[in-house]
Amino acid sequence: MEENKNKDYSILLYYCYAKIEDAEQYREEHHLFCVENNIRGRIIISDEGLNGTVSGLKEDCEKYMAYIHADPRFAKTEFKIDHHDKHAFTKIHVRYKPEIVHSSLRHLDPNVKTGKHLEPEEFKKLKDQEDVVILDVRSNYEHELGRFKNALTLDIDNFRDFPQKVKELEHLKNKKVLTYCTGGIKCEKASAFLLEQGFEDVYQLHGGIIKYGMEAGGEDFEGKCYVFDNRIAVDVNKVNPTIVSECHICGTKSDRMVNCANPTCNIHVPICENCGWEYEGACSSECKGNPEKRPYDGTGYYQKNTNGYNPYKGLHRKPDKEQIQKLHGEASHS
Repeated sequence: MEENKNKDYSILLYYCYAKIEDAEQYREEHHLFCVENNIRGRIIISDEGLNGTVSGLKEDCEKYMAYIHADPRFAKTEFKIDHHDKHAFTKIHVRYKPEIVHSSLRHLDPNVKTGKHLEPEEFKKLKDQEDVVILDVRSNYEHELGRFKNALTLDIDNFRDFPQKVKELEHLKNKKVLTYCTGGIKCEKASAFLLEQGFEDVYQLHGGIIKYGMEAGGEDFEGKCYVFDNRIAVDVNKVNPTIVSECHICGTKSDRMVNCANPTCNIHVPICENCGWEYEGACSSECKGNPEKRPYDGTGYYQKNTNGYNPYKGLHRKPDKEQIQKLHGEASHS
């Protein structure tokens, strides 16, 4: 992602497991900081820590990272930084939730026990050894778009289904299990759960697929990595890239991700260029015939309507006059 360094915007991916006593109050403060520094994205704050993907001008993202690191609770937070020519989000959402990633494993604390962290180069050296299993802990729509060569994938629609699937892995307890996910956060709980279930030699790719692409060239990651911002999918492998996903309609190789033009369906699936135009951005004949179908422009991406968007929404603390004037000024120039 070297070629992007000259772009004006940064995209930050991060998480931090850290106890937050005043999580709901801190959510307010955090939200306000984002608004005042034009940070957009999705942030979850819970009693167990932070999880976010945000975008902003490089200097605003620098301020945001400094803000996080200045809090002793989050001083160890590691940011995966990519660069872009614009915001990767249209809005800011800062939400309080019971967990920073919905796992149904709230009893596990990765700060107490989790799998051994492997840096990208360490993961690269270990992944092809005979006694190793590479385990993808992400959902179907993610690993269908891209995954490590020879990785074991699980048939799950949500990460909260992971604990049930571990029953199918009993025969691998004598192996070295290397877990990986997009940015590392799911592996913290997944590897901790594997240890709890009696797996003894458990590792996790520190920083996930994104860091592996940045620091180890992405070798042997096949396909693209699904990301949770407006880019939808990003290239990872600069060494031996391939396409593993197939067009949802005709089955030809395609990593062109499209949002179904039928808003009531709205699934994200690979659809090749030809099928995109033939089905007018829809994922099936039924969706193509839906009277509410959105017009297709060849991208399969539909910008959400931001008319009337108020970034202060959700704040109990009312913005002052200066903040309101600033907001109105920005709206008139956007």
